[in-house]
Amino acid sequence: SEQKEVHCLMADQTSDDEVFDFSNIEFTREDLVSALNDMVKEYRKLSHTFEEVKAGKADLKNSSVEPSTVELGEADSLQIEFNKLMAKNELLRNESSELKAENERLNEVMSSLMIWSKSTGSFLTHSRKSKLERLI
Repeated sequence: SEQKEVHCLMADQTSDDEVFDFSNIEFTREDLVSALNDMVKEYRKLSHTFEEVKAGKADLKNSSVEPSTVELGEADSLQIEFNKLMAKNELLRNESSELKAENERLNEVMSSLMIWSKSTGSFLTHSRKSKLERLI
């Protein structure tokens, strides 16, 4: 029967180059322990990198879902400014309504004065005519 070869490949290798042939009986116990220790170090390094990436992904998710304290503060100050502008807008609307009402009242007064002026002018003209006619 054919003997199966067992290969250990480095994780960052792109080719199928053999690193260890564990079926080779020339390896000593120290060689195997050293290879195992190297694999454990590589595993820890990769695990740490994985955890960093995982934490970074979670941070990105949290930052997009929950606004930061600075953003909340800016939103609060914008809301306060918006409320001030709304109050000022309401005051200006009220003032505008009052000015329109005053303008209408003054227009009525002017209209009455114009009517009075015309009637007074007509009366004076008629009165002068009468005096002139009496004199003549």
